[in-house]
Amino acid sequence: MSANITLPRVLRIGAGASGELAAVLAELGYQRPLLVTDPFMMAQGFGERLMAPLTEAGVAWGLFGECVPDPTTGSVAAGLAAWQAGDYDCLVALGGGSSLDTAKAVAVLARHGGHMRDYKVPAAVHSAAPVIAVPTTAGTGSEVTRAAVITDTDTDEKMLCMGLGLVPVAALVDYELTLSMPRRLTADTGLDSLCHALEAYVSRKANPFTDGVALSALRTISEHIRTACAEPDNRPAREAMMLAATWGGMAFANASVTLIHGMSRPIGAHFHVPHGLSNAMLLPAVTAWSLPGNPARYAEAARVMGMASGADGDDLALDKLVAGLQQLNADLEVPGPAAWGIDAARWQALLPTMAEQALASGSPGNNPRLPQAQDIVELYQQVWDA
Repeated sequence: MSANITLPRVLRIGAGASGELAAVLAELGYQRPLLVTDPFMMAQGFGERLMAPLTEAGVAWGLFGECVPDPTTGSVAAGLAAWQAGDYDCLVALGGGSSLDTAKAVAVLARHGGHMRDYKVPAAVHSAAPVIAVPTTAGTGSEVTRAAVITDTDTDEKMLCMGLGLVPVAALVDYELTLSMPRRLTADTGLDSLCHALEAYVSRKANPFTDGVALSALRTISEHIRTACAEPDNRPAREAMMLAATWGGMAFANASVTLIHGMSRPIGAHFHVPHGLSNAMLLPAVTAWSLPGNPARYAEAARVMGMASGADGDDLALDKLVAGLQQLNADLEVPGPAAWGIDAARWQALLPTMAEQALASGSPGNNPRLPQAQDIVELYQQVWDA
């Protein structure tokens, strides 16, 4: 059976790649871009620096600079209004996953109209206005994926939208844009990348292409994430983490994520926990529960990540994998739901709803061990108790 692989048409990776925006726009034939970013990026001058070569070349560009963390249908509507107020032929998304997903969502509505809930899974997004992605965090991989996650402000549902139309036409992956990332963001986005790679490797939709990039990402993240957090100006570590984030994005875009991401989205929607952090909270417990579904793959992941040796049998490697993930979370000071400040009573009350929303996302159906709603409720409870 063949594997279906989708990637951006143009992918430029390395120091200074973001400075090649003008050349990429010319290569693709676009002339009237709308920059989609957030207030921090603009306040720090990232937006002006990115677009300066266009200004110098006399290229007119517009700005929507009001992206919010964990984008909502309201913020997407504001972005769409900015698009409709001008005569644009593409979007340039600058920032973390929130800005990139906002631009993708605007691109869908710009092409087709309607509401974002019309495009959530199982619907498929076949086309959209073109997006050029310029990521500033080493984590989401949204620059190479066919996915966007938008929270419905009417229902608090974190909606997963999927389809070829959500793949950016180009991605400029420049690790120098991550040098100012704070420790917490570096850890959370790095652990998000690790989840992407591990979930893609054990997914029921894994294939030879995604296996290679997933294992490369796992190896690289395990080697460099602690250094990137402890030494923010360490350029080799930052470069490695940025490349691994793109590999992780390639892997899960073409093999899918699994139960961790399915359970993570409701936590983000109901409690506004940053996406990478909610994944990290779930990572050890959900991995431990999933091991019986594909022990050989999880054992190999443990060896590739340096948590087990080649001499270890699978059973020992699995034990070391769970212990290693727990230690990684401890080293990176990942808080549990209670420590992060979530109210215990509200957490308990929402467990059935969160379990239903996790299953509805479709991601748990790719997990090596298939869960029922009660399994997910028990895992949420286990994560709280831990």
